Amino acid sequence: MYDLAIIGGGPAGVTAGVYASRKKIKTILFAESFGGQSVDSTKIENWIGTIAISGQELAKNLEAHLRAYSADMVDIKKEKVEKVEQQSPNLFKIKTNLQEYTVKTVLIATGSSRKKLDCLGAEKYEGKGLVYCATCDGPLFTGKDVVVVGGGNSAFESASQLLAYAKSVTLLNRSNKLRADKITTQNMSKIENFKIILNSKITEIKGDNFIKSIIYKNTENGEETEIPVEGVFVEVGSTPTTQFIDFVDKNEHEAIIVDPLTQKTSTEGIWAAGDCTHGLYHQNCIAVGDAAKALENIYSWLQNQ
Repeated sequence: MYDLAIIGGGPAGVTAGVYASRKKIKTILFAESFGGQSVDSTKIENWIGTIAISGQELAKNLEAHLRAYSADMVDIKKEKVEKVEQQSPNLFKIKTNLQEYTVKTVLIATGSSRKKLDCLGAEKYEGKGLVYCATCDGPLFTGKDVVVVGGGNSAFESASQLLAYAKSVTLLNRSNKLRADKITTQNMSKIENFKIILNSKITEIKGDNFIKSIIYKNTENGEETEIPVEGVFVEVGSTPTTQFIDFVDKNEHEAIIVDPLTQKTSTEGIWAAGDCTHGLYHQNCIAVGDAAKALENIYSWLQNQ
């Protein structure tokens, strides 16, 4: 029997684990791996207190920090959580790929997975010009021509960030209608080195060691065009990793709805933090704050039982 189960090994999960250990909460933490989505970033420059760090190094640091504090309070399991079930109002069962565990409370910090670009060469050039985080990797493309794939607010936000570094930014949207706010698209359209191409879908990424060009197809007439670029930023959405629990409220994207004051979910005894929630912004530092809030509230909740 554990007082708390933490599911996830990214910044939110590790923060929660460190806080749980310091507060002497008997905890089990499930993490198939550490680092979250940032593990694929070659250079992260918004991890506060560290000027620049690679995703791989961040992942190692997170795991090392957790293990240094875990002592006999946090039991770390590299197992995949397949199902969370409620046995009674204050008791939950965690089913993994190996066994089952009983816990009093649960913190879900499983993040989300970015939807991948589906085209020829996408897998080959991932991390070699094809990236999924403008905030993390934008400065690496200073003075270069880049493309952003997507038509929602996140795509325009990424394009806006990239304009501070890149020589030019071209946004490719596969339909003739943008999903981003109208005022955002109007303001961005006035920027000289920013261009929007509607009805366009990337069919191939070309290059040598790194991206040199892309081919996109007009989705209306099928005409293909090749343009030289050195970076492709993908903003076609992400999928919250929440499929293992079905008794908390979620939004239309399957993100867990939480109280922003406490990170509580709709079910007593269940909290969530980071990218798996319906929070407006998703960043490493925000996930850390979410987890810290959650653990403070979990500690108070357990003390009052």
